[in-house]
Amino acid sequence: MAASLAYAPIFLVILVVLYRLLRRQKKKPEGKAETELPPGSMGWPSIGETLQLYSQDPNVFFSSREKRHGEIFKRHLLGCPSVLLASPEAARFVLVTKAQLLKPTYPSSMERLIGPAALFFHQGEHHTRLWKLVQASLSIEANRNMVPDIDAVVASAMDSWHGGHVVNTFHEMKKISFDVGMLMIFGRLEARYREELKENYFMVDNGYNSFPINIPGTPYRKALQDEKGEVLTDDQMADNIIRTFFAAQDTTASVMTWIVKYLHDNPKLLEAVKAEHKSIERLIEETDQQEAVADVEYKVYLIPKGWKVMPLFRNIHHNPEFFADPREFDPSRFEVVPKPNTFMPFGSGVHACPGNELAKLEMLIVAHHLVSNFRVGLSIGHFQFL
Repeated sequence: MAASLAYAPIFLVILVVLYRLLRRQKKKPEGKAETELPPGSMGWPSIGETLQLYSQDPNVFFSSREKRHGEIFKRHLLGCPSVLLASPEAARFVLVTKAQLLKPTYPSSMERLIGPAALFFHQGEHHTRLWKLVQASLSIEANRNMVPDIDAVVASAMDSWHGGHVVNTFHEMKKISFDVGMLMIFGRLEARYREELKENYFMVDNGYNSFPINIPGTPYRKALQDEKGEVLTDDQMADNIIRTFFAAQDTTASVMTWIVKYLHDNPKLLEAVKAEHKSIERLIEETDQQEAVADVEYKVYLIPKGWKVMPLFRNIHHNPEFFADPREFDPSRFEVVPKPNTFMPFGSGVHACPGNELAKLEMLIVAHHLVSNFRVGLSIGHFQFL
């Protein structure tokens, strides 16, 4: 009797396992292929491949893994299990086809800085209402009324470049983007308020782009604190304003920096742009990751609920199947409309960037002033404006 009782726990475990297996088979629809996680490695426990991501060229990091595993693969990045997708079909799947089952998200360390109430982190009807409100303030009609003010911001910033000064172009473009963002959000602020806001924002920006270690003295910790050293609550963060600044800053400034570089490197293109901008001077004078909220299947692979889903736009935009010699600067390639979902600088679907028209207008005005008022030289790795 005692011997029989000793085997009872083992018998119960076997029954539980059999029960679960039978339930799983019952739930599986007939004729449907069994799904599995995408190929790939999750790296070290807890940290995954975060250190490699921070230490390697992003082009090398992502393209090497795509080459190894194909268009869909899994990784553990910034504390999150993630599925990465590198094809136009996959990007459309995430942004349009299954948008209702996926919500935009950042790693928790970055979300804490931006604030959870920001437009970026919502979905469904609430997101749609927020998106329309934000987009309306950044629409073509709204931008048209702001053209003279944006032009004045750009002209004022570039005044200090005259006289052969050597400048850090990216930093200067970030200043312009920030000032345009402040103008669109707050209107014309007094200089002292602009400087205070700029100082506080760049503290957050430094923490946002740092390794997320929340200990005293680190940029990330400083970004979470106010000037008294007290940690800010979510209610104290103006979430959507912070998110707007993030969206308007590095991306637009980066593009404008590349504009300077390629205009400098291509004299024929520069002359063509000058001629084009002469025709638009009157315009200047007269008048912008996902997370699965339910299990999602893509092809034969399962994307579990709660996993991060990252369309790799960088890989898609640099794929030679869609763009010949993708690393060569060739504006003429866009004289032919790209294939669907192969070029998405502002995203797509319900989560497309609501400020894309403002971003394009800002780049146009900056390019206009560059080709109309400056000659650009190169000096010790920096651009010199003459």
